[in-house]
Amino acid sequence: MYLIGLTGGIASGKSTVAQRLAELGAVVIDADRLAREVVEPGTPALAAIAKEFGADLLQPDGNLNRPALGAIIFTDPVRRERLNAITHPAVRQLTRDRVAAAAAADPHAIVVYDVPLLAEAKAGGLVTFDLIVVVQADADTRIQRMVDLRGLTREEATHRISSQASDAERLALADVVIDNTGGLDATLLQVDALWERVRTAETDLGRVSDGIRSP
Repeated sequence: MYLIGLTGGIASGKSTVAQRLAELGAVVIDADRLAREVVEPGTPALAAIAKEFGADLLQPDGNLNRPALGAIIFTDPVRRERLNAITHPAVRQLTRDRVAAAAAADPHAIVVYDVPLLAEAKAGGLVTFDLIVVVQADADTRIQRMVDLRGLTREEATHRISSQASDAERLALADVVIDNTGGLDATLLQVDALWERVRTAETDLGRVSDGIRSP
C-alpha cells in the first residue's frame, strides 16, 4: 500500500484534487467525513459535545447543528481545543481502521488521506505517509471563494483561515505542492502528473515488499 497525506487550507481546492485522484483509482479517506461519522446521533462524541457546549446545539432530529457549532469554535480558540479533545481521538481510531481495511482489501492500493489537520495527524503518529501533498492557493483567493461559493462574509472567511495552520506550516511538510491559484485544467494536469509519479513509486515499493529487486 502507498499512503498519501493530502492537505490544504480551507477553500484551497483540496477536495478537487482528492476527487481527481479517486477518479484515477485512488482509495480516498476523507477526514471531514469521518469527523461527521463520529458525531452521528447516539455516539459518545455527540453526547460529550452536547454536555460541553449545550444541548441547544442538537437539532430536533438529534443531529448536530454544525453551523451553530462552527460559529462558536472558529472565533474561540479555547473552545475549539475543547471540541478537538472530544472528536480527534475518535477520528484517529476510525482513520486507522479505514487505512487498515484498504490495505487488507488491496496490498497495492494507493490510499489518499484527505485531512485539513495533517500536521496534527503526523505529529500525533496517526499514520506514516509515503508522500505528503499540499494544495496551495493564496489567502485572498481562498477568501473570495468562500464569499462567492459558500456565502460567507469576508470576516467569517478570514476567521476560518486564521483558525487553521499557516501556509508556511503546511508547506514545510510538503513533498509535492499543487498550485490551485489558476484554472481547473492547470490543476488537473498537476494531479495527473502526480498520479503517474505515485503509480511508479508504488510499483517499485511493491517489488521490494514482494522480495523482487527493482530493475
